[in-house]
Amino acid sequence: MAENTQAANLGFEAKLFLTADKLRGSMDASEYKHVALGLVFLKYISDAFNTVFVKLQADEYANEDDAEEYLAERTFWVPKEAC
Repeated sequence: MAENTQAANLGFEAKLFLTADKLRGSMDASEYKHVALGLVFLKYISDAFNTVFVKLQADEYANEDDAEEYLAERTFWVPKEAC
């Protein structure tokens, strides 16, 4: 069963690389790194925000819509318009 899971992961990774190649198009790889790193950073911000958001929702005295709450947790504030 482990071999099937490993094969599925390799298939997924191959699809990701093909998709990345399509997105990159004729752009040089040295330029594309800026796009890829930016997307990774946005993913990090999104995950960190969601973690703090869930934590704030569980706290009855916290306001999950207050940017200062996220600043106190050293997390980027993501406004509703950006979601």
